[in-house]
Amino acid sequence: MGRFPAVRRVGLACAIATILTLTAGTGSPSSPGSAATPGGSSSPASHGPPNSLRVEHKLDVGLQLPWSVTFLPDGTALVSERDSGLVKSIRDGRAATVGQLQGVVPGGEGGLLGLALSPTFETDHWLYAYFTASNDNRIARVKLSGDSGGSLALGATEVVFSGIPKASTHNGGRIRFGPDGLLYVGTGDSQRRDQPQDPSALGGKILRLTPEGHPAPGNPFGNDNPVYSYGHRNVQGLAWDSAGRLWASEFGPDVDDELNLITPGGNYGWPTVTGAPGRRGFIDAKVVWPSTSEASPSGLEIVDGVAYTGALRGQRLWAVPLEAEAAGTPVAYFTGQYGRLRDVARAPDGSLWVVSNNQNPDFALILGP
Repeated sequence: MGRFPAVRRVGLACAIATILTLTAGTGSPSSPGSAATPGGSSSPASHGPPNSLRVEHKLDVGLQLPWSVTFLPDGTALVSERDSGLVKSIRDGRAATVGQLQGVVPGGEGGLLGLALSPTFETDHWLYAYFTASNDNRIARVKLSGDSGGSLALGATEVVFSGIPKASTHNGGRIRFGPDGLLYVGTGDSQRRDQPQDPSALGGKILRLTPEGHPAPGNPFGNDNPVYSYGHRNVQGLAWDSAGRLWASEFGPDVDDELNLITPGGNYGWPTVTGAPGRRGFIDAKVVWPSTSEASPSGLEIVDGVAYTGALRGQRLWAVPLEAEAAGTPVAYFTGQYGRLRDVARAPDGSLWVVSNNQNPDFALILGP
């Protein structure tokens, strides 16, 4: 069996599009010219990246600036559109509008950003969203309902957490429920360089919340503080490996994009340091891309011991083999073939989805080995 099980049929139109694109849709790995794995061995991990990845389906469904993709238990994809504030569904190769999230005020890098499904969705039907409002970034949840015909709709918006600083850039926005059932939130420094090193501020952090939006019990800075780790610039991806370790992808300034292994209470250095300088008191990144033109890593997914992250400026899919707390040498797929790649997510059937960014219109790729 391959790394990604065969995906379900997505319709005649998509099959035709696949035939047309497969000749240019096979990605063979290439080692990065300047990516580094600091402070560790370059020996291969027990689970290395596949020899190649293939685009099984390219879904040209007219997305506009998609930011995040998550999945319902039946395999239906839910996609956020940053500027429109719309949640779209993709099922059987066709897209439909689920609804527009109330209160979204797009601008610059802000708008409707991360989506996450409640870990108890089959009983509570909550969909969580991170979005930019008029004065801050915030997290809300909405009830997702469906009818007998398969149409989906959003209920009223219930804000569960607010006050995350906003700006035209560096808004963070990734949210994801962890194996512990708690909600993890990646925030940006919102161009306020005093925030990341302040454990009492919300900017430049990974937060850990209950599903109701309260600081999670056992947080490293006290039960009334939502901060889980600090010293971040602009967290873009969150994912857990098979041992339950949290990894995060993060934008650097004009150098030193990062893949970090997250430690509760850990200080990741921004704005004092970037990358992996080995400075006492700061945690080094496990992977550093010295040139942001090769990376700008966004959404993150871990499959079979390999961390996959979409690159915006780098316009490629990076794969990083993981071995316990170490990371091996990153390899790249599809360099320059599909433009900017925003998010990577594993579907319930095991397939890997990648969504493009700013292609006008945007699309989703479904990958196979």
